[in-house]
Amino acid sequence: MTIKIPNVRLNNGYEMPIVGFGTYSGKPEEFTRMISDAINAGYRHIDGAMFYRNEVDVGNAVRQKIDEKVVKREDLFLVSKLWPTFMSPHLVEPTLRQTLKDLQTDYLDLYLIHWPTAFEENMGLEPKGEDGTILFKTVDFVDTWKAMEACVRQGLVRSIGISNFNSQQISRLMSHCSIKPVTNQIEVHAYLNQKKLIEFCHQHDIIVTAYGPLGRPGFQKDDAEPVLILDPKVKELSAKYGRTPAQIALRYLTMQNLPVIPKSSTKSRIEENLASLEFDLSQEDMVILDGLDCGYRNNKWEWALKHPEYPFNLPF
Repeated sequence: MTIKIPNVRLNNGYEMPIVGFGTYSGKPEEFTRMISDAINAGYRHIDGAMFYRNEVDVGNAVRQKIDEKVVKREDLFLVSKLWPTFMSPHLVEPTLRQTLKDLQTDYLDLYLIHWPTAFEENMGLEPKGEDGTILFKTVDFVDTWKAMEACVRQGLVRSIGISNFNSQQISRLMSHCSIKPVTNQIEVHAYLNQKKLIEFCHQHDIIVTAYGPLGRPGFQKDDAEPVLILDPKVKELSAKYGRTPAQIALRYLTMQNLPVIPKSSTKSRIEENLASLEFDLSQEDMVILDGLDCGYRNNKWEWALKHPEYPFNLPF
């Protein structure tokens, strides 16, 4: 039996399932099974990106479920992201069209600017100089956004948004856009609860989507970096509610009306993540989880530390 997933309403009237399936990392040969397991469990929101280098695999997996009549295309909410090497306005539409071809669909439900930091183009996805550092390109993300808006008008994508933008960048974009971003996809979890940026986005009617909602276990670079799902207080709540630590971490976010996009390659965990919607945390326990915030950011975007649009220099 599949779990019914609530939707969040976007500022353009479309709706997005509050729990999605993340497709970052993983073995190509696993994707068909992973996405099949996710769709069978009830996931309809599939989050991806060109940079993940697996959109052909994702497209094949989704097409298989459509062909099997498990879902129709209109049942799904497909998301992709424009990588920094394609931010020049003339590259936006062709890049989106390549994603559509790879995903075997005529339109996306949501297309995001992956980062506000443009990279040099025509040198692969990771353009590096002789010293090994990423090569930057001067492209105004406002100009990129206008090209995204043109894609909406052509019917190639229904909703557009941003990812990893700070409040100052959002303010600037809002003062120049004709189509408002529907979401800002950022790293959010109990160790980085992003209260100020979330409040700022909500004031502008922008939904915040949480990536890395489990604190990205397994991506820690050394033993000194904290692991959210191993936190004693999370474990305590796990025992109290009879739920996994991951379910506690996810429900903390969805109870704030924040869409989450956890990723797993294990069928049981794929199902468990979705089952996080089956219980509620008390307000007292939400406060306890709020108190875990320590500003820990797993994805520090080291590649672009010296980029003029590096987003994490501001408090929010």
